[in-house]
Amino acid sequence: MYGTATRTTVVVLSLLLASAAHAQTATLTVATHDSFDVDKKLIAAFEKANNVRVRFVKGGDAGDLMNRLILTRRAPIADVVYGLDNSLLARAKAADLLTPYASANLKNVPAAYRLDEAGTLNTVDYGYVALNFDRAYFQKAGLALPKTLDDLKTPTYATLTVVESPATSSPGLAFLLATVNHYGEAGAWMWWKTARANGMKVARGWSDAYYKDFTRGGGKYPIVLSYASSPAAEVYFTDGYDPKKMPAQAPTGNLLLPGSTWLQLEGVGVLKGTKQPALARRFVDFMLSTPVQADFPTRMWVYPAVSGVTLDPVYQFAQVPDIQPAKDIVPANPQRLVDAWVTNVLRAR
Repeated sequence: MYGTATRTTVVVLSLLLASAAHAQTATLTVATHDSFDVDKKLIAAFEKANNVRVRFVKGGDAGDLMNRLILTRRAPIADVVYGLDNSLLARAKAADLLTPYASANLKNVPAAYRLDEAGTLNTVDYGYVALNFDRAYFQKAGLALPKTLDDLKTPTYATLTVVESPATSSPGLAFLLATVNHYGEAGAWMWWKTARANGMKVARGWSDAYYKDFTRGGGKYPIVLSYASSPAAEVYFTDGYDPKKMPAQAPTGNLLLPGSTWLQLEGVGVLKGTKQPALARRFVDFMLSTPVQADFPTRMWVYPAVSGVTLDPVYQFAQVPDIQPAKDIVPANPQRLVDAWVTNVLRAR
């Protein structure tokens, strides 16, 4: 009788302690773009080490995510944000969205790739925005590839091309900035208007463009704005991928047309107004840790920002354009260019 009561008391106390521990577990909310993907085991290890539950809120493409963060800045939807890039940093600063925190791990990122020394955004990864093409389509059609952006805007190729909107997509904004750098503003508006008039599609975001509109995903456009690492992903996700038996070439290739590529630097930062500042800073550190950095290349198909991370052999199919980090070519107010694009291209008759 006495032993039974004791056991009952122990069980009740255990349940109460477990309930109390559960109640004390904090929640950290992380806002990301739709392409974010990290091994769940790594997230689980972070949660266990910090007694926290991590909740992810996906906000569309990076441009959509930025718009949402600005609209909710008085009542932040998250504690941390990942996925804003060098083309969006100036707008994030102007909107006063972030509380600077420079991770100690930032020292492992080459200075040329750091978005901001103060840690407004800590660079997590980088990639090269580039036009991709479907090899099988062009081989079957017997059609030569375009060699310049001027070729791409003609009816022959514009009708085969889908790009993302600069207003809602970070690759789209990167491509807009590349065309402005190449042609100047007036020339860029003319290029975009001509290309659209000749049949180029402008999709809302990367996922729609690549997985729905691109011919490799069942769409009708064999040229898509994506990344120079996308051909490596196509090989990696082929049935029976074996790093010891590489194919001669990837099913897609890159169109590295002069003036069409852009180096994108993506970062993570602490959102102003977070109620979990310490945990938010730890998550920033976590994103720059070696295990996470090693996980990125074959999940999100970007290069790790931290030096010394070994890449999967499939990256032999990922071309590196001849462009260097040049944060100074991002205008102080890229949103002005987006607004001008909407006026001069999207709403132009």
